[in-house]
Amino acid sequence: MSKVGIIGLGHVGSDIAYTLCTKCQVDELVLIDKNKEKVIAEYLELTDSMMMTEVKTTILLHEYSYLNDADIIVISVGSQSIDNEDRVSELSDNARSIRQVVPKVIASGFKGIFLVITNPCDVITTLVHRESGFPAHRVIGTGTSLDTIRMKRVVGEKLGISGQSIGGYVLGEHGESQFVAWSSVTVGTQKLLEFTKLSEEELEEMKEATRLGGWEIHQRKSWTSFGIASTVSRLIQSILKDEKRIYPLSIYHEVENIHIGYPAFIGKKGIIKSLSLDLTSKETVLFEQSIAKVKKYVNH
Repeated sequence: MSKVGIIGLGHVGSDIAYTLCTKCQVDELVLIDKNKEKVIAEYLELTDSMMMTEVKTTILLHEYSYLNDADIIVISVGSQSIDNEDRVSELSDNARSIRQVVPKVIASGFKGIFLVITNPCDVITTLVHRESGFPAHRVIGTGTSLDTIRMKRVVGEKLGISGQSIGGYVLGEHGESQFVAWSSVTVGTQKLLEFTKLSEEELEEMKEATRLGGWEIHQRKSWTSFGIASTVSRLIQSILKDEKRIYPLSIYHEVENIHIGYPAFIGKKGIIKSLSLDLTSKETVLFEQSIAKVKKYVNH
């Protein structure tokens, strides 16, 4: 019996709920939001949508006590105070929400895995870790997983091939200081920079298209949700099925005492271990700069 809780039912939380229900990924789903009328509305829509399928997910509403035996809790609370392309603009409101929500989760007796979406993702994941007192391997942020997907799409479009044939990672902050680790990017089994000749300008353009991918969507329809909902659905499957797959996630950095985007294996117990990447000296500097930015806001 699998059970997932979602706290925060904005566009993202609602799309995650829809994805989990229609794909029959969980047996039970707990929905919590400060707007209780919204929760009821989502329950009714989700129930209606499942009437046209052969799947059945039991949906529970409102009560934190339902989370006591959940496998995973998705933290997707989100502020509407977004005034530019910098995800840190949401920090104050979202940090306040986390300090209200996490103690209620802990009081329920929850002993599963926190999966954090709320922005700024690395800072908020660090805050959830500190507020919960949970071991680091059970507090995971989505980190640069969606950014990495966008990078693969952008590179695939540049080369005229499927982005699904592209490997590699975006690292660091899920935000402005993120960077593409070009030394890790591959086409099939071949290094991208050996597969084709690309100028520094072309690499910079692709990096910027990746970084601004979410903002491009947000500017046009005022939110983003499909990409992250699909990403979270995949991560939940990897955890519940103990797949031990690698994803670039916001994971705990022991030396710096923060969470930051880096590839790691995940399974039923959460983070199993991080992947060892052989970064170039330039990439190492960029990673250190990204860490410094996250630390600045964590300690703000």
